[in-house]
Amino acid sequence: MTQHELSEDPQDFIARSLVNLSERLDVSATLFAAFYLLIHGLAKAVLLWAVLKNRLWAYPWLIGFLLAFILYQDYELIVNFSWVLLALTVFDVVIVLLTWREYQLRRLPDLQNQNE
Repeated sequence: MTQHELSEDPQDFIARSLVNLSERLDVSATLFAAFYLLIHGLAKAVLLWAVLKNRLWAYPWLIGFLLAFILYQDYELIVNFSWVLLALTVFDVVIVLLTWREYQLRRLPDLQNQNE
C-alpha cells in the first residue's frame, strides 16, 4: 500500500509510520483490538440507549463501565503507548464528565420530589 509513496519519497513520515505499524501487528493483536472495540462499543450503545430513555440507573453504570475501560486503557498506554488509544481514553474521560454532570442534573429533581 505504501510502496509507491516510499519509492518517490523514502523518508515520507506517514508511509513509514504505516509500514512500522503493519510490521508490529499480528493476527492475535488484531483480533484482540477488534474484540475490545466491539465490546466497548456495544456496552456503550446499550447504556447510552438506557440513558436516552431517561433510566436513571444507567448513569452510574455507564460511568463505572467507562472508568473500568479507562483504567485498562491507562495500563495499556503505560505498557504500549498508542496515539489512537490515548485519543479513545481522552474521549472516554470527556464522556464520563458529561455523564456525571447530566446525572447530577437529572437526579436533583428526583431528590427534591422525594423530600416533599
